[in-house]
Amino acid sequence: MIIRIRTEEQEENTLSKYAALSKNTKGRAIEEEKCSIRTEYQRDRDRIIHSKSFRRLKHKTQVFIAPEGDHYRTRLTHTLEVAQISRTLARALRLNEDLVEAIALGHDLGHTPFGHIGEDVLNELHPKGFKHNEQSIRVVDYLEHTEVRRGLNLTYEVRDGILNHTGDGQPETLEGQIVRIADRIAYINHDIDDAIRANIIKKEDLPKDCVEILGSNHSERINTMISDVIQNSIGKNKVAMSEEIGYYTRKLREFMFERVYLNRVAKGEEDKAKYIIEQLYKYYIKDINRLPLEHRGLYEDNNYSKEDIVCDYIAGMTDRYVVNLFKNIFIPKPWEKY
Repeated sequence: MIIRIRTEEQEENTLSKYAALSKNTKGRAIEEEKCSIRTEYQRDRDRIIHSKSFRRLKHKTQVFIAPEGDHYRTRLTHTLEVAQISRTLARALRLNEDLVEAIALGHDLGHTPFGHIGEDVLNELHPKGFKHNEQSIRVVDYLEHTEVRRGLNLTYEVRDGILNHTGDGQPETLEGQIVRIADRIAYINHDIDDAIRANIIKKEDLPKDCVEILGSNHSERINTMISDVIQNSIGKNKVAMSEEIGYYTRKLREFMFERVYLNRVAKGEEDKAKYIIEQLYKYYIKDINRLPLEHRGLYEDNNYSKEDIVCDYIAGMTDRYVVNLFKNIFIPKPWEKY
């Protein structure tokens, strides 16, 4: 028996009636022969994990720019935490774990260097604007490429979940809704942990009513939020927190914006980061031929503006790469006499 078919039958026999079954996917933009072992969502997960964009997440900022400590989160560790929370929720709700994992692993592939400040700068510079969720779709649809395909050619449901993990749009699947909630659960809690480690806030600074309801430590808060989502969503055609836990989660997020995300100490290097991206953008816009031939070659048969091409190049950089590139272009090198 073909292993994929056996897995598809297991999904149909065990998952909720609201689950997205892999055999019922709306498919890929380019039709492909199915794998004999993996379901369509499992193939998407594997394509994302093996992509260059995924590997670069380990050197991209989460909150603190280029942190020296080994225990601060990066965009990659954030992604892994989102994936694990998503799988926990999916298993409890009898939804498709492979689909939520694929969405979670791919949801931030389009994030810029230097975290959200990088996104804000490119949004100001690019005439079309810039949003990391839309860039994530651009990465999986076009920028990632192998010897056998342009783009990852992911299924409709995975692409929908990636695009709508943030912003005004809502995912069509419950699995996509899970990742949208898991993303918030993950970043609120691990950003608290990192902010305390960085002495930006103290544990005692957290709103007392939030601590009383959600928990006094990292583990308790995550457990409270996950348990609430499960209890409030089980057997329903919607994934959401209860009104009470949702209220205190939003209050904790507002606290983080006030005390951490917009904190001058935590964001002390952002002006420098912004300047680096601005100067590199202007440098390449002035002469697009300065871009590496490998990158320019992606656009030979397509009608993309130079702003699109430059924006794609900068958005894909890691923190350390963009800093080193800036040094190589703009900082004079010491004279060496031989």
